[in-house]
Amino acid sequence: MTNIFFELSELKYVGLNVIIGKTVRIRHPERVVIHDNVIIDDFTYISCGLEIHKNSHIASNVSISGGLGKLTIGECSTLSNHCSVHCASSDYKRKSNDLPSIPIENRTGGYIKDITIGNNVVVGAHCCILPGSVLPDNSAFGAYTLIDNSNLLQNHLYAGVKCQKDFGERE
Repeated sequence: MTNIFFELSELKYVGLNVIIGKTVRIRHPERVVIHDNVIIDDFTYISCGLEIHKNSHIASNVSISGGLGKLTIGECSTLSNHCSVHCASSDYKRKSNDLPSIPIENRTGGYIKDITIGNNVVVGAHCCILPGSVLPDNSAFGAYTLIDNSNLLQNHLYAGVKCQKDFGERE
């Protein structure tokens, strides 16, 4: 299957047994490293650096943005459908000449912070991962969870807009 947006030879590195959907859009393929046995499904958009380790999967309709930032995904990890990953926030101060319609007093700064997803991590559908987040090994995140750089622990299930630990069985 041939990708319609870039050639595999443009990637910084691509391992063995890699499947990339023909509609995956990678804006800077020279900043992307894909190890063995990785699948990136169709309609995924990547506009920052990416290193994805072996046996991992990015489902369809995932958006990974961040310009100069980088997302690192460990081994045997999954980003489910419609997740959004942001390695950078908007920088209205630096781009102020491009956005004259925003009053100076309403402009806020932005920043670039890499994101790391550990080994054996499952990120549920429609999750949003904010700049600087570190998702520890052996953790899982329920659908629609907003993930920031709070104190996340290994071997836990997190869920909800506030990304709280699951407290086990419910009555």
